[in-house]
Amino acid sequence: MNLRAVWAIYKMEMARAFRTVLQSIVSPVISTSLYFVVFGSAIGSRITEIDGISYGAFIVPGLIMLSLLTQSISNASFAIYFPKFVGSIYELLSAPVSYLEIIIAYVGGAATKSIILGLIILGTASLFVPLTIEHPFWMLSFLVLTSVTFSLFGFIIGIWAKSFEQLQLVPLLIITPLTFLGGSFYSIDMLPGTWRTVTLFNPVLYLVSGFRWSFYGKSDVSIGVSLGMTVVFLLICIAIVAWIFRTGYRLRN
Repeated sequence: MNLRAVWAIYKMEMARAFRTVLQSIVSPVISTSLYFVVFGSAIGSRITEIDGISYGAFIVPGLIMLSLLTQSISNASFAIYFPKFVGSIYELLSAPVSYLEIIIAYVGGAATKSIILGLIILGTASLFVPLTIEHPFWMLSFLVLTSVTFSLFGFIIGIWAKSFEQLQLVPLLIITPLTFLGGSFYSIDMLPGTWRTVTLFNPVLYLVSGFRWSFYGKSDVSIGVSLGMTVVFLLICIAIVAWIFRTGYRLRN
């Protein structure tokens, strides 16, 4: 493996994040803080506890996951779409760099930025409510696994997209609604039977539930199922990326 090439692309992506720190880090942190203040104050005054956890603390994993999913997709999709847009993607594809090295560099950069953002939001949330992390190893594991998985997903979107508008299509119209409806701000046990069953088909539920379990030891679904669903989605994304580079889908034209 050409580690110098991987490091060069990775360093370039990280440098771009620090050049746009207001957009990459500050803006998501402020948005999440506003969510926390609005939901924590408005709803928290009516719902004091869920499963013995204060409402303010209960929504923290969901808020982190909301930013993690959207930022992982946005970071990775823009990173690979922009070279397509300006035409430099052909120089990259013709360079002595393997497809695996390209994926590791771009996805690694996007995932790293998302992990840093998630930890910053976690630290910010601790200023509002007292937090406990019962399973720190699994918290970090879900943080890394989710960031890598959705960075791969964002990489796929970046290759598929033909315009900047399409880059925002999936995060805004699909991922954000699924996250809101995936138990980020409530327990699915609070839903009527029919809607609870429907929610079980929402894949984001398993990510949020597993991540919340790592904090408080309580979740809407089994931790094993949550971890399994995350790994399955990761494998699906890897398979799609492998197919894209094997066939040259939207890379060679």
